[in-house]
Amino acid sequence: MKIIIGQPSLEQHLLQLEAELKQHPDADVIFFPEGYLNQNVEEACRLAAEYGTMIVSGHRRLDERPKDRSIIINKAGKIVLEKAKYTPAEVIEKQGWAISTLLCDELVLQGFRNENIGSVDIIMHSIGVGMFSEEQYSEWVQEARQIAMQHQCIVMGTSHADGSYRDSEVSISIAYCIAPDGEVVLASRSDTRARTILLDRGNADLSSQKPQENRVNIIIAPLG
Repeated sequence: MKIIIGQPSLEQHLLQLEAELKQHPDADVIFFPEGYLNQNVEEACRLAAEYGTMIVSGHRRLDERPKDRSIIINKAGKIVLEKAKYTPAEVIEKQGWAISTLLCDELVLQGFRNENIGSVDIIMHSIGVGMFSEEQYSEWVQEARQIAMQHQCIVMGTSHADGSYRDSEVSISIAYCIAPDGEVVLASRSDTRARTILLDRGNADLSSQKPQENRVNIIIAPLG
């Protein structure tokens, strides 16, 4: 599976999303931050169908509380997961991978609540703006490591390239990917290039003592 982790700037439209879709027509998934889609879900569905690529991100329903939702749109342009913030996890399947989501501070406020769905292979953690301190950056990466090891799954996250939390003077953009054994294979700090994540169970090290379902080869590459 080929996943593009993007760190776009905040914007009213979906220009950066469409640019990534155009640049990477062979991608299986485009993964973007919390709230990026704003009120443009219908347009995102059209783009997913046009380019045949699944989109994982977040959007806002401004007249509801909590307003933030995680969302997964399949390559046919259909919404296959939409979950309000601070509710239990949901899951979809893509190419044999069970995929679930976390939204921003769900990571530290409630962790990954998967009591209704069982095991997962990948958790995609869409974050709003950058971290407001180095301490928060380290804390969130460590929390993600604990979840990866506890649930024996890949955990990856991404924030917007800009914006700050409650007018903080510090905003550290973040993108990360953690293997099921807790190895941090990507931990990007204030580097907003997109990344390619290649996941392949078939090329996993067969000499590993881990159960077959927990072995996966993860390749990360910068773009541009």
